[in-house]
Amino acid sequence: MRLTREESLLLIVDLQAGLLPVIEHGDQAVNEAAWLGGLAESLEVPVWLTEQYPEGLGGSEPRLLEALPGHRRWQKLTFDACANPEFSAALAESGRRQVVLCGTEAHICVMQTGLGLLEAGYEVYWLTEACASRRAAEARLARERMVQAGAVAVSADMVAYEWLHRCDDERFKQAHRRFLKARASRPLVFV
Repeated sequence: MRLTREESLLLIVDLQAGLLPVIEHGDQAVNEAAWLGGLAESLEVPVWLTEQYPEGLGGSEPRLLEALPGHRRWQKLTFDACANPEFSAALAESGRRQVVLCGTEAHICVMQTGLGLLEAGYEVYWLTEACASRRAAEARLARERMVQAGAVAVSADMVAYEWLHRCDDERFKQAHRRFLKARASRPLVFV
């Protein structure tokens, strides 16, 4: 179960401006999702965003939208994005079978979407440092439940280097200059 850029899609669930002020480690989740999303776009890995009831919770965090100009956005009312027939059909049509999953709230919309993806036969990779909830304990519990259900817990660095696969080509050199060099001194909290 190694990630490849040809099979992967990054799904960022509900990192919304109206919700983030009450999310523990919310800024880190946005920063990590934006960083990996930028790398994904540079490697031609699709980046999809969902928004839960944006009329009440606001749209996606502006920093995220600015960092990911090539994203595709889905609005939803169900906690599980897979319950949206248009979303599920588009995902199937994409041909991507590996979904790197992150967002808020980890124990509600991210987890329910992850369970829906697993039920539909997708490989799910739980992006640990970019999954957050109001209380970190609930994000940890969601990760544990998802791993027990068949998801794989990963870090952004793990994903990045699996997508890059090798260090002797121009793609790696560009990613190293633009994305990888600045990460070495960045402190992280894994919830």
